[in-house]
Amino acid sequence: MGIRTGAQYIEAVKARKPEVWLSGKRIENLFEEPVFKQPILEIAKLYDMQHDPEFQDKITHVCEETGERVNNAFLVPKCYEDLVKRRNVFEAFAKATFGLMGRTPDFLNVVVTSMYYNSWFFEKYNKNWAENVRNYYKYMRDNDIFLTHAIINPQNDRSKTSHEQKDTYTHLGAVKETPDGLVVRGAKMLATLAPVTDEVIIYSFPGFAPGDEKYALAFAIPIDTPGLRIICREPMQDGQRSFFDHPLASRFEEMDALLVFDDVVVPWDRVFLYNNVEAANKLYPMTGAGQQPAHQSGVRGLVKLEFATQVAMKVADTIGVDGYLNVQDQLGELAQSLESIRALLKVAEYEHTMTEHGEAMPAYVPLETIRGLLPKMYPRAIEVIQIVGAGGLLMSPTGADFESEELRGSIDNYYVGREGISSLERVSIFKLAWDLCGEAFGQRLLQYERYYTGDPIRKRGIFYNNYKRQTPLTMVDEALKGAQLDNKEALTN
Repeated sequence: MGIRTGAQYIEAVKARKPEVWLSGKRIENLFEEPVFKQPILEIAKLYDMQHDPEFQDKITHVCEETGERVNNAFLVPKCYEDLVKRRNVFEAFAKATFGLMGRTPDFLNVVVTSMYYNSWFFEKYNKNWAENVRNYYKYMRDNDIFLTHAIINPQNDRSKTSHEQKDTYTHLGAVKETPDGLVVRGAKMLATLAPVTDEVIIYSFPGFAPGDEKYALAFAIPIDTPGLRIICREPMQDGQRSFFDHPLASRFEEMDALLVFDDVVVPWDRVFLYNNVEAANKLYPMTGAGQQPAHQSGVRGLVKLEFATQVAMKVADTIGVDGYLNVQDQLGELAQSLESIRALLKVAEYEHTMTEHGEAMPAYVPLETIRGLLPKMYPRAIEVIQIVGAGGLLMSPTGADFESEELRGSIDNYYVGREGISSLERVSIFKLAWDLCGEAFGQRLLQYERYYTGDPIRKRGIFYNNYKRQTPLTMVDEALKGAQLDNKEALTN
């Protein structure tokens, strides 16, 4: 089939019957549920972009193996030009959603593509796992499957490993082997967009200890597999709010969910890893499943930061405060943060390395630097919007107020912006800003940016340790050569 259309994606959503729970109710018709409907339509637009002449050649390519056109996120990068082709789809999808939907289909396409090309890793432990990964990649690519993923254990007693939890299956683990497949039980999170996806893939960050063998798992199954329960978090919007009053929250709500597996049978041909702590700990770093998708999240993060920066600039301009030096200082800080991320992305692509298996890998240091900086830069951008907008962010009337003939005169008079900015224009900008910096929707976006790649402190510690190993402190040694106690001439001169 190759690339599918938005209509085909929507038909797939309607055809599936996953067990989705939202606010205490089981949702039978996902497409007609207001909380999900508009996000489904926004994702459908991404699939339609693959057929749009404006984007098609930039974000898709013809697969040599099948002759079908497929998304560039399924491209195994072999050179700089391939990384640029892949970046094109990351950028196009991110701009279509203003960077506000982090788990668009391209993200996990890259993860599975990376696992596929590094199937040698799985083959070291089990030839069937490697064959399963290769077949799954082709299934995803050829059917344009939309995946969610769940790779984190629930937040229970974090001082204990999985096998030390009070209940053996608090964390997702293997129960037994059967002829039909592996039976699994327990929970995983944080499955973003899970209700509206086609399938879910399970794998984990490193951190397994001896005794955790049954929790060492990687597999993929359809999202409506019997026994798989999806418990959604409280919605950040009810799906009933107008586009005028909530131009972002009404469109880009990215539902997160806990996945509960109640003795779910995973067919053996969908098992990628099982009962091997060493393999589970090495999967993330050895298959590129961590570094390759960081390219996508870096591009997406750049677009999101650019959007927040533009919103801050627009708010300041609308009320005429960007002539003040203190405001210019804050907006200039955001612009410099944005350009720093843009430069780091280019460096990551230009300074890519080739793995021994011929895969172009974006450079680790700039990508990890982005991962370290964005969790600080994005919250700062939101803070600047709050500071520049100040109390005005709390004072916007509704669209219904604008439509009231009795109120319209007062609104046009008292909500007007600087010279040349009408009340409608000023309120529209401030509503956009409030969705981003004040609404629950915006706060979820902020929390997402802090933790989408895991604990930023732990990540920075890992980065530092790697950086220290690869960075000899030769300049310090050189400086100390002329400062020895017995070298009085050097010291006095």
